Amino acid sequence: MVKTPAEAIILASIVEKETGKAAERRQVAGVYSNRLAKGMKLDADPTVIYPITQGKPLGRRIRKSELAADTGYNTYLKPGLPKGPIANPGRASIAAVLDPAPTDALFFVADGSGGHVFAATLDEHNANVAKWYALRRQRGEM
Repeated sequence: MVKTPAEAIILASIVEKETGKAAERRQVAGVYSNRLAKGMKLDADPTVIYPITQGKPLGRRIRKSELAADTGYNTYLKPGLPKGPIANPGRASIAAVLDPAPTDALFFVADGSGGHVFAATLDEHNANVAKWYALRRQRGEM
């Protein structure tokens, strides 16, 4: 779904920040490629965090006001890629973007183990989010 080397680096930077699990990179790239192909917003949390912290961990939940801020990087506001990269992606993230996993998934959310659970439909995704929130409440994080 990327058309230029610059677009590949921008998307790879999002993949780089989205998951630390090497086995997930192609899947995450596949989800974002599917969203770009459908004209959907990427809704990538790292793109909201980047203008706030300049690449450092946020250390708290994202605020609603931050989700609504038009920074040029916030992929919750409009479809497509942000105005530039949000990190320096490694080779594995670039490779994942250039060869994303074939998947019908459009959504993913944290699974509590440092990874993610993927879903093809919004209903599946909402069920996964509910499980993630329940786990966070159980841990005393919410």
